Amino acid sequence: MFDKTLKYSYAAQKKERYRMLRIVVFFVGMYVLYNVFGAFFFSIWALENNTMRPGLAAGDRLVLRSFAFRSLLTGGRLTDGDPPFERGSIVLVDTEMRGRGKALWKIADGIVRFFTAQRVSLYGKEEHLYLKRLIGLPGDEISMTNFVFRVKPADSSYSLTEFEFSDRPYQPDIPRVPALWDESLPFSGAMDRIVLGEDECFVVSDDRSNTNDSRSWGPVSSGAIVGEAVFRFWPLTRIGRL
Repeated sequence: MFDKTLKYSYAAQKKERYRMLRIVVFFVGMYVLYNVFGAFFFSIWALENNTMRPGLAAGDRLVLRSFAFRSLLTGGRLTDGDPPFERGSIVLVDTEMRGRGKALWKIADGIVRFFTAQRVSLYGKEEHLYLKRLIGLPGDEISMTNFVFRVKPADSSYSLTEFEFSDRPYQPDIPRVPALWDESLPFSGAMDRIVLGEDECFVVSDDRSNTNDSRSWGPVSSGAIVGEAVFRFWPLTRIGRL
C-alpha cells in the first residue's frame, strides 16, 4: 500500500512501479533460466517407486544429465556417432516422445510444474517418464534367462552377461518363480533372442518382477531417452555417483 508520500508524489509512485516491474522481471528471468538449465543441462529427479531396487529406492533424489541439446543437433537420433550413454547406464525414458506435435503441450506442462513445485502436471496421473537400466544398443542381440540378460553386440562374435558391459556394478532384484513355472509362461524370467534394429535401445527395471519396460513396450528409440542419472544426493547415507 502507498503511504501519504507515495499517494501524492508522482515520482515516488513511478519509482514504486519500477520496483515492482523489476521484481516481476526477476522471477520471469529465474523461471526461464530454470527451464533452460533443466532442459539442456541438469535437472533434479525424485524417484517415486521401487522399480529400480535394490540400487535405488522410492524417495531417492537424483541429478540427471539432459540429452536435449544433443538431441537437437542429431534430430532426435542419439545413437548417431558415439551415443551419450552406454550399456549399464540408468536413463530417463519419456514414452510421450513417441508422439509428435506435442511441443506446445510440453512447454505448458513445464510452466505448470514450475509454479506448483513439480506437484501438478498437465499429463495428469498417467505416468510417462520412467527411470530404467539401459541394457542394449542398436544392433545388439539380447536374450534373458532367469531374469539375467545376455548381450551380443553387433560387432562381436560372442555374448556376455549384462553386468560385464557396465562400468559400475549393480545387482538386480531377482524374483522367485515356482519350480514348475514353465519358461513359456509369462514372467518366467526367460526371453527369446531378439536383435535390436537401427536406433533401437532396450531398457529394463532393476526390479525384474516389474515388467513395465522394454519387455512389455518393446525397444525404444534413442530419442525417447531424455536423460541419464549421474548422482544421488539424498538420502545423505547413500550419496554418491551412479
